[in-house]
Amino acid sequence: MLIHRGAEALTLFRRARLLSRLQKLQPQVEAVSARFLHLLQGVDTIDNELDELLTYGTAFMEQEKGQLFLVIPRPGTLSPWASKAADILHHAGQPDTLVVERGTAYWIQCKSALSEEAKVQLAAELHDRMTQAVFYDEQKASCLFVHQQPQPLARIDILGAGRQALEQANRERGFALSADEIDYLVENFLRLQRNPTDVELMMFAQANSEHCRHKIFNASWRIDGQEQPRSLFAMIRHTHQTSGAGVLSAYSDNASVIAGHTAPRWIRHGDGRYNYVDEPIHILMKVETHNHPTGIAPFAGAATGAGGEIRDEGATGQGSRPKAGLTGFSVSNLRMPEFIQPWEQDYGRPGRMASAMEIMLQGPLGGAAFNNEFGRPNLCGYFRTLETPVQVDDQIRVYGYHKPIMIAGGYGNIREGHVLKRAIPEGAPLLVLGGPAMLIGLGGGAASSMNSGSSREDLDFASVQRDNPEMERRCQEVIDACWAQGMNNPIISIHDVGAGGLSNAMPELVHEHGLGAQLHLRKIPSAEPGMSPVELWCNEAQERYVLAVEPERLYDFIALCERERCPWAVLGHATQEAHLIVDDTLLQDNPVDMPMAVLLGKPPRMQRDVITRQEVLAPLQLDDVSLDDAVNRVLQLPTVANKSFLITIGDRSVTGLVAREQMVGPWQVPVADCAVTASSYGRFVGEAMAMGERTPVAIINSAASARLA
Repeated sequence: MLIHRGAEALTLFRRARLLSRLQKLQPQVEAVSARFLHLLQGVDTIDNELDELLTYGTAFMEQEKGQLFLVIPRPGTLSPWASKAADILHHAGQPDTLVVERGTAYWIQCKSALSEEAKVQLAAELHDRMTQAVFYDEQKASCLFVHQQPQPLARIDILGAGRQALEQANRERGFALSADEIDYLVENFLRLQRNPTDVELMMFAQANSEHCRHKIFNASWRIDGQEQPRSLFAMIRHTHQTSGAGVLSAYSDNASVIAGHTAPRWIRHGDGRYNYVDEPIHILMKVETHNHPTGIAPFAGAATGAGGEIRDEGATGQGSRPKAGLTGFSVSNLRMPEFIQPWEQDYGRPGRMASAMEIMLQGPLGGAAFNNEFGRPNLCGYFRTLETPVQVDDQIRVYGYHKPIMIAGGYGNIREGHVLKRAIPEGAPLLVLGGPAMLIGLGGGAASSMNSGSSREDLDFASVQRDNPEMERRCQEVIDACWAQGMNNPIISIHDVGAGGLSNAMPELVHEHGLGAQLHLRKIPSAEPGMSPVELWCNEAQERYVLAVEPERLYDFIALCERERCPWAVLGHATQEAHLIVDDTLLQDNPVDMPMAVLLGKPPRMQRDVITRQEVLAPLQLDDVSLDDAVNRVLQLPTVANKSFLITIGDRSVTGLVAREQMVGPWQVPVADCAVTASSYGRFVGEAMAMGERTPVAIINSAASARLA
C-alpha cells in the first residue's frame, strides 16, 4: 500500500467546532488538525501525473503532531468517493489495476497521554461506526486491500435439533422471526426433508419482515373484544375503492400513478436526436420512512432513505423518472447545550441511538446531500420535536421519538405505455444494475422491523446500506434511455434493491408473474471476494436495481449501460416452475433451492388484540408563565420556529421545472404551503404536493389528528 498525503480536511470553523466537542469529552485535549490521506494499491510508485491528479483543496500547513486517529471506510466496503475517484483516474490514463481510497488523519494534541478508554471515547466522536473504522497506525489501513477467502455456506440443523436450532439462529443472527414464522419454517423444511441454509433463512426473514410485508398493517385486529372488519391496509385501500377516479396504478408497484396532463416532453431518441413529443405525462408518487437507520447513523440513514425512495420512483412500471422530493423528521426534544428549554427533561435513551440533536445536525444534511448529488429538488418537508409524559391508568408513559421518524417522498413522471409492468416470459434474462456487493447493509429489513433496542447492537450497525447518489444517477440515466424508446423499451419489469438486497428484490421481480428463477451467485459484481454466500446474496450495498429485459434486446441494453459507465450483470433467467435456485460455482453448492410458495407463501397472519386505555394529560400550568415567556416558548419550539436551515442546504431549482419552492417573495421567506412543478417547459400545467402532520394530537384524539393533518 502506498500513501499520498493530501489536503487540509477541516476548515477553520469546523476545526474549532470539533476541538470544542473533543475538549468536552477529554479536557486535556489542546489542539486538533486533520488532512486527507489517499491510500493506493495496484501501482509501484506515485508519479508526477498521479500526484497532480490527487492534489486538490487547501494545502495542509500544520505539523503532524499528537495522537493519530486515522478514519477510513469500513474494511470490506468501497466508499462513494473511491468509486468516483477510480472512474476519474482510469479515464485520465491511470492503470485499471489502481485502487484508491481516502481516509482522514486526525492528530490530537493533549496535555498528557491518552488512556485507551479516552482514545475510544474520542474515536467515537470522529467517525461513523456504521460506515467507518479508526486506526492509530497508518499502515493498519492496508486492511482495506486485504481480501479474505470466501466464507462457507452454513446450514441450520432443523432435522437434528428441531425448533430449538432455528430459535437459536433467530437470536444470534437477528432474523426477527415471529413464533408463528418459526413454526411455519420448521414445518416446511421437515416436509422438504432437508436443513435450511443461512442464506434461505436470511432471505425469508427479509422478504417477510414488517419492513417488506407490512404485517401490522395487514393484521387482523380485535379492539376491546370486538373483531374489526378491516385491517389498517384495507382501510387505506378503501379510499381508492370509493374514490379511484384518475388512479392508473395503486398498491401494486414501487409507486402509485395518477393521470397527468398532456404536454410536450423533451426526449432523446435511440438515434441520438432530441425533440418534443406531445403526450400524457402521468404522475407517480411515493412516500416511505427510514427510521431505524437514521436513528443509528443519521447522515447515512437519511441519505439512504432519500436514495431508496428515489429508486422507487425510477423503478415503477417499465421505468420512470423522479422529479421532486420531500423529507421530514420527528425527533425527541433537542436539549441543545446551553439552550435547554423549560419543557425539556432528560428521560434517557438507548446508547446505540443518536441523540435528537445529533439526528437533526446530520440527518437533514444526509437527505439533502443525496437529493443534491442525484439532481432532484427537495421542495417539501416538516420538522417536529416531542416528548411528553401522559398518565395511563396508574402509570406515567412518556411519548417521544427516541427512534426518529425520517420520512422521504416525492413524485415523478411516467409514460402512458409504461405504467404497468409487462409479463416476464420464460427464459428472460434477469439482471442487476448498479454497484458491487459489499460487506455492509446486512439484514436491514429485519433489523428495522424489531422493537428499538431489542436487537444486538452489532446487528443494528451492520444492517444499514451506504449511500452512493452518483451511482444511482448512472442507473437512472440508463433507465431514462430505455423509457425514452417508447414501445421499443427493452425493460419488461424493474424493481429497486432495498431491504434484503438481491435476496428480496429478485424473488419479488419474478413472483408477481408466477415464475421462478435460476440464478448464479458468483455472477453478482462484488468488491469483497471474501464474502460468505449469505453476505453476497443478502447485503444491501450501494444503489442497485433488478430487471427483466427482452431477450432479443439484451445487447442493446448492455450498450446503454456501457455508454453511461453503469455496472451491470446477467445473474440468470426466469423459469416456468415457481422455484428459486441460486447456485454457487465456487463452493459447488446451492445456497438457495426453495419453492417460491414457501418463500413468499402465506405464513400465519398476525393478530393484534388491544384494549382502549384512558390517557390523562396533566393540567396546563401557566401560573408562572408571562405572556412574553409564552410567546418566546412557542416561537422557539422547533415545530413553529424558522426552518430555513433545513431548506437552504438543498438545491431547489434543479431541472428548471420548479414553479414554487419553500421560499416566497423578494425577501425569500420560508412560508410556502405547497410545492409546484411544471409538467413541461413553457406550459402552465403541472403537479403540486403539500405535507401535513399532527401526530401529537393522536395522544388525545386520533380522529382529530387525522383531520388536522
